[in-house]
Amino acid sequence: MSASEEEVKLFGSVGSPFVIRVQIALKLKGIQYKYQEEKLGYLSDVLLKYNPIYKMVPVFLHNGNPISESLVILEYIDDTWKNNPILPSEPYQKAMARFWAKFIDDKCVAAAWKSVFLVDEEQREKAREELFGALQFLENELKDKFFGGEEFGFMDIAALFIPLFQEVAELQLFTSEKFPKLYKWSQEFYNHPIVKEIMPSKDQLSGYFKARAASIAASKK
Repeated sequence: MSASEEEVKLFGSVGSPFVIRVQIALKLKGIQYKYQEEKLGYLSDVLLKYNPIYKMVPVFLHNGNPISESLVILEYIDDTWKNNPILPSEPYQKAMARFWAKFIDDKCVAAAWKSVFLVDEEQREKAREELFGALQFLENELKDKFFGGEEFGFMDIAALFIPLFQEVAELQLFTSEKFPKLYKWSQEFYNHPIVKEIMPSKDQLSGYFKARAASIAASKK
């Protein structure tokens, strides 16, 4: 099957950082795809069929085969389309990129979410301290312009969640004084032409986060 005949479709919600990860990868690779917008709390039957376990966006569909979870999708895209590689080719460096991407989701994303949306101020402050500890590890890990070197890669795309939280929630998660390398990285990453083209407006991002928080709250009732 030629590239022009391939079926490539992305199910997403505007403002979702996890969807933005996939969109940046697709843009970097120059992949044409169809997009279906999903409304949080009112997901389509098609999406639920393709992702019955997690029932979340993003879902990536390639020639009828559905794939969910943003980091898994990024790896699939990189394995399938070889141009403009996202992951390093050297096995150890590739393993480290995967390790730090998982660290970002496990230690940074969760803590950032709690630091914004938990009702209890004491719990929010505890989450913020956990986040600062995790960010210090990333600050120490950043050796070049990007985590991927002179060009952004897998870990940079994974880490977009962090400055995005700072932008939407107007939190001073990292400043040029506290985390100088991360601060400079965030400026470089968000001003990259591909990222700037993909990134939704602040209102769209805020809308997603509010809808996501409402959806989580409703599920706990």
